[in-house]
Order: sequence, then structure tokens, then C-alpha cells
Amino acid sequence: MDSRRIDTLMAAGVLVAIMAGTYGNLSWTGPYERPLDGVGITLIVVASVSLAWRRVAPLAAGLVAVAAAIVYYSAHYPGVFAAEPALASIYTLASLGRRKAAIWLAVALAVPVYGLMALAEEDPAAASGMNLLSGWLVAMVVVGEMVRSRRAYLRAVEERAEEAERTREEAALRRAGEERLWIAQELHDSLTHSISVVNVQAAVAMELLERDPARAREALGAIKESGHEAMNELRATLGVLRQAVPDGGLATLPRLVSRAEGAGLRVSYSITGDPYVVPSEVDGAAYRIVQEALTNVLRHAGAAAVAVRVGYDPAGITLRVDNDGEAGTAGPGMGLIGMRERAVAVGGSLTAGPGEDGGFSVRARLPVPVRS
Repeated sequence: MDSRRIDTLMAAGVLVAIMAGTYGNLSWTGPYERPLDGVGITLIVVASVSLAWRRVAPLAAGLVAVAAAIVYYSAHYPGVFAAEPALASIYTLASLGRRKAAIWLAVALAVPVYGLMALAEEDPAAASGMNLLSGWLVAMVVVGEMVRSRRAYLRAVEERAEEAERTREEAALRRAGEERLWIAQELHDSLTHSISVVNVQAAVAMELLERDPARAREALGAIKESGHEAMNELRATLGVLRQAVPDGGLATLPRLVSRAEGAGLRVSYSITGDPYVVPSEVDGAAYRIVQEALTNVLRHAGAAAVAVRVGYDPAGITLRVDNDGEAGTAGPGMGLIGMRERAVAVGGSLTAGPGEDGGFSVRARLPVPVRS
């Protein structure tokens, strides 16, 4: 049921209540009451019907109800119930947040009514309901304000709940996107390196198959080992998705260097500072950065000399991968972007560019929380 229909039913109910209370002599306004006639009934009807517009045009409805009440009591018609539509209009204005209008409307009703009582030849009797009018007017304003505050509070709670729900949905979507990116990075870093080694060794095996079968067998053995490593890397990645712990980290860099040497690179590996255990996310990021750097050398620089340096200090670790190779013919990839994303994800940074003595250099700084 819409609000207009509710207000219409309310207006009809108020009209019935006023007529019943007045004709039932349930209240009186003083010794000078006159019998209720057609004019008085018309004023009651007009005041009651105005409530049908109390939410559509609250101020106009209130003015009509107050004006009808003033004329009604000026003519000394009986009963205090005729003030009900005016009280309802004042309450409505206050509950809609129009406090000043509600107060002015209450004053507009109280001043004439109490003025008439003051000018009367006799004071109103103690039992007269009119001496309670001021209290009812104040009560309507106060109750209307309380209802308005309560509605505002409930709206604020609902808005906060909706905002919290939107925030949770956005956070879930963001986490899902981050997970997809992480999976793509893991698969790219682990498989690209192994496949690059396989491609290099396959090319060597094809070239040496007839001229030097022994070296060709070595290349095929390296392909087998790289395939095995690729399977292990894939299992490790899938294991992480199943809450397992990845097996690639700084401690396994020597094995990674050995694989790169088997693919034809000349790799030197050095550590400076005192090694210590780093958080798993930093450990994994460092391993993947070095792995991707070696993969890029294989794809883009050919059989180059590579220097891998890992430096430890109390604030974090420094990675540096330099090579002296020339740019190859492989197309552009996502290697540098992925390395930089991994460094930034753990609060670090990564730069890449020409090395000091030619070739290409990748430098990363990964901070480590202060250890107790």
C-alpha cells in the first residue's frame, strides 16, 4: 500500500475518532461551549481531510488544519479532539526534518487558542482539556524529531552495510585478479625457463647429431633433465594453489645456475654478506627474478657469460644479473614486466638496462623486515 492511500485512510480514521469523541462528550473546552452544528462539522471534516496530503504537501496540509482548528475554537465549538489534525501535521513536519516549520505551526495554533482563553470572562476549568494543548504541541515536535533521528540512524546503518558489502565484493574481485596474475607469473617464470633450455639443447642436439653423437646425447640428457625440472616446477606451482609450500628459493639458486650452464651459458655465482633466512614471499620472489633473468639471457643474448650476485645486508637482499651478450632475435615478452611486478609485490624495486661494461644488467632490491 502506497503512502498516499495510507494517509487517506488515516484522515478517515481521524475524522471518525473526532466525531465519536465530540458527540460522546469525552472532553470539553470550557463553560462557553456551543452545540456542534453544520459549520463545526465542516471545519472538522476540512481539518481531517487535509491529512491525506500530510506527506505530499506537509506545510500546506498543516496550515489548513491549524486554520480550521483556530476558527473552530474561536466559535466555541466543543471538544479538544478538533486539534488532532493540527497535531498530526506538526508531528509530520518534525519527522520529515522541517523542525522550524513544525515549531512555527505549533506557535500559530497555541497563540490564538490561548489568547482566546486569556480574553474569556472566566478562566478555563482545571478539567478542561485545552490547558493540555501546549504540552501536546511540544510532545509532537519532540516525538517527530526523535522519529526523524531514528530514521536517519537506520538509513546510515543500511548505507554502511551496503558500502561494506560493496567493499567486500570489490576486495574479493581484486584478490581474484591478484591470484590470476600470480598464477600467470608462476607458470610463465617456471615453464618459460625450462622450455628455453629445452629449445637451446634441442638445437645443439640437432646440429651435433651426426658430427658428434656423444655431445648430442649430452644435449638430449639435458633436455630430459629440463623436462623433469619443468614438471617439478609445475607440480610446485599447483602445490602452492593447494596450500603447499613452494620449493624454489635462494637456497636452490646453485641448481638453477647449473641448469643454465647446461644450456650453454657461462655463469658465475657469488654471495656477499652473511646469508640468513628471509620470509618465504621474498625468498620466492628472489628465485623467480633470477630465473627469469637467466631465461631472458637464453632467449635474447645467446651463449653469453652471466654473473649472478646475491648480496645480504640487515635491511634486505640485493640481486644482480649481468650478461655480456648481444641482443638476439627473439620477440619481446613479459619477462621484465613480470620481474618488476614480483619485486614491487614484496615492497622492493627492480631496474634493468645496459650494463656498465656492455651487455645487459638486471638489478633488484628486496627489503626484509627487521629480524629480532
